Amino acid sequence: MARPRSTRPTDAELEILQVLWESGPAALSDICAAIRRQRPVATTTIATTLKVMEQKGLVRRKPGGRRSLWSARVTRATTTSGLVRGLLERIFDGSAHRLVAHLVETGELSEGERRELRELLEQSPRDS
Repeated sequence: MARPRSTRPTDAELEILQVLWESGPAALSDICAAIRRQRPVATTTIATTLKVMEQKGLVRRKPGGRRSLWSARVTRATTTSGLVRGLLERIFDGSAHRLVAHLVETGELSEGERRELRELLEQSPRDS
């Protein structure tokens, strides 16, 4: 039996969502132009990806005269939370501590980011 289709965005879908989050509703040609600033991509590839994303509930299409407008149905915050939660579960056994420790131990955090983290921890409510 086939496994159910994931609603989690793929890397290519995330690339399109980032364009839509930045620009708001956009035509296929505008999405292609934005992505082509980073890498070459065929219009048909983007169109196919958008159709899959529509089926997954990630984007919506508003038909227009000569061109449809595509917009994100999911927010950046919701998508980020889901992806981070999935990463924590798959890689770090659900532990945010292990993720942060990994970032610190591997030198992935700049001094400024470490400072920001300390400030966030100081401002957050403490467990009772």
